[in-house]
Order: sequence, then C-alpha cells, then structure tokens
Amino acid sequence: MARATRGVKGRRRHKKWLKLAKGAFGRRSKIIKAAKATAEKGLQYAYVSRKLKKRQYRALWIVRINAAARQNGLSYSRFMAGLRRKNVAIDRKMLAYLAVHDPAVVTHLCQLAKEN
Repeated sequence: MARATRGVKGRRRHKKWLKLAKGAFGRRSKIIKAAKATAEKGLQYAYVSRKLKKRQYRALWIVRINAAARQNGLSYSRFMAGLRRKNVAIDRKMLAYLAVHDPAVVTHLCQLAKEN
C-alpha cells in the first residue's frame, strides 16, 4: 500500500508554521520541526509580553508623575493621596501626559494636593 503524505492539508499546516517562524535564523526558519518549536516559543513570548506591556507602561507613568510632583515639592505618594482626598479623578495615564506636555496644570494639581 502506498504511503499517505496528507497532500494539501499537510503542506498548508507546514506552511503556517514556516510563515510564523519567518524571521528566525538558519534551520529554525526552514525545517518544519525546528520552525514549529521556534514559532510556538515566539507565541508564548508574545502572550507574556502583552501582559508585561501593561505593567511597564504603568511604571513609566508613575516615574513621570513622580518627577513632576517632586519638581513641585511633593513625593508621588503624597501627590496621589492629596488628589484622592480632593476627589480629583484623573488616571495615571492622563497625569503622565500632563506632566510631559502641560507642566502648568500639574503645578496647579500639586497645589491642590498640598492644601490638605
């Protein structure tokens, strides 16, 4: 009996993995078995990095807010606590944007936070 090679289905499946491993070096992008392992690992890294990106952006925002607050004589924690007491509902993303693009607003917010 002849050997079954799965024809179109198998080729399509192999091409899918080769396409995913396209940027890899050497046999990792040419040989099916190595390409599959490379692509699977890449997909794992991509999944983890999507979660890490959120964490890294929040850390960046906090650094920017802290720098702006310290220029106005406050620490980050006292600045955020003061805003919370004054019921100022601006998220960290927006505060970081303001710290970079409109320092005058941050100075005003720092004065609000200092009032307590």
